[in-house]
Amino acid sequence: MVSLDSLPHLPGCYLFRDSPEEWGNIIYVGKARDLKKRVANYFQKQNHSPRMAALVAAIKGVDFIVTNTEVEALLLENTLIKKHQPRYNIKLKDSSRYASIHLTDEQFPRIRISRKGQGQGSFYGPFVSAKERGFVYQIVRKAFGLRTCRRLPKRACLRYHLGHCSGPCIGKISKRDYQARVERAKSALSGRTAELIGSMREEMAIRAGRQDFERAMELRDEINALEHLQERQRVEQNRKYDQDVLSYLIDGESVHLMLFKVYRGTLTGKEEYQFPSSDDFLEEFIVQYYSENEPPEELIVSEAIDGSLVDFLSHLKGKKARVTIPRQGEKRELLLLAEKNLEISVFGDQAKLVSLQEALRLPRKPEVIECFDISHLAGSFAVGSMVQFRKGKPDKTNYRRYRIRDVQGGDDFASIAEVVRRRYSRLKKENKELPDLIVIDGGAGQLSSALKELREMRVKVPIISLAKKEEEIYLPGLAEPLNIKKSERASLYLQEIRDEAHRFALAYNRLLRKKALSE
Repeated sequence: MVSLDSLPHLPGCYLFRDSPEEWGNIIYVGKARDLKKRVANYFQKQNHSPRMAALVAAIKGVDFIVTNTEVEALLLENTLIKKHQPRYNIKLKDSSRYASIHLTDEQFPRIRISRKGQGQGSFYGPFVSAKERGFVYQIVRKAFGLRTCRRLPKRACLRYHLGHCSGPCIGKISKRDYQARVERAKSALSGRTAELIGSMREEMAIRAGRQDFERAMELRDEINALEHLQERQRVEQNRKYDQDVLSYLIDGESVHLMLFKVYRGTLTGKEEYQFPSSDDFLEEFIVQYYSENEPPEELIVSEAIDGSLVDFLSHLKGKKARVTIPRQGEKRELLLLAEKNLEISVFGDQAKLVSLQEALRLPRKPEVIECFDISHLAGSFAVGSMVQFRKGKPDKTNYRRYRIRDVQGGDDFASIAEVVRRRYSRLKKENKELPDLIVIDGGAGQLSSALKELREMRVKVPIISLAKKEEEIYLPGLAEPLNIKKSERASLYLQEIRDEAHRFALAYNRLLRKKALSE
């Protein structure tokens, strides 16, 4: 460990620990142009944000590593953050947008969507657009009849009967012929569609000459699908280059950041992040994000960034990276569009909460809402779901699913009562946060069952139910539903939450049925 006086006026990385000993846990890693000035600023500054004040209070030791340049410091900072996962550095969770198409290394390879490193085989991607990835995946999967099942089943599945799988599980295709399809799929995924289509046309003519019309028709369908894919690829290749558009706004102690992905001149998607504010949040975001994702040829931002960051991006890209601060024109329009989307995303969610508070006459904005639904198949495989929305967005880390244990048959009232009892008895026992509003999928009967359980547990949380047919909202003590149109913002928000709970419950029900069939 070192004292502040021994820190040099040089670039490098500083490491804060929760103990003065060398084996203390690293709680924060930062990069500095001048280590001494940067670290001293933490202890001299008086008006820290609550998060930074908590960090300073937790610092018990300081260590540092000197580098020759700021770019080296940025590279080292990212390496140290990955290695130590410090609690006070922002955490970026990658999403499925960056998954690749994966052909597994098996006797009969299967096609799937996954990230590199998840299994052996060939990976194609990653795709900057989940929509584009899904399009390519569906075409290749269906065109070549590749299997998607984790294990070869003992009997043909629905995909085989729909003509989407060649049926290796039941011996409908030899290993040699299946492997030939896999090789064609690899060619298509690698972009070599033109030469592949040519060879397939030749084979189709040969098959037709031998009167093997069934296989000739299969080849014809494969060629049609590949021509569709080829046209898609040709359109993309004629466009310019890839750009990222980065916009952010600070709301209290939080940063909301929007990243637009512009691929060869076309806006392909957007990503949104939220994390605690700090002095260097933008620099930290750029370093972490582009260390995991290939930098674009041009980064469009609203303000100048440090020259060392530009050098850092160029180092990762392998060629000069451009950072543009547009004042007018098409790039400025893209930046304004990103800002507009960000404002709608952040403050639009607040508008939903306010409208729901007013419609239900709640004492405060329902920032945390939990919704329950029941799913079963003619009384069997009965399950319950609970989804949580926080500040207008799904909080999937707090989703819960329940297998109904105490109810026989398809008794929705008793099933709702069971899952509500299990959820809030546990929260009370563990002394955890209760939601601001509980939503039950159903009518007055389901609401009554849930309310009875809450009263027995002495849980005082506003509760309502939403009936599917006319989207009627029921409140305890009222014989008639509220006079709220289903097209109003408050009702639409409740429908969004209810639909997510329904989707989550149905997915669990299907999973149990699938497991039962495979046993």
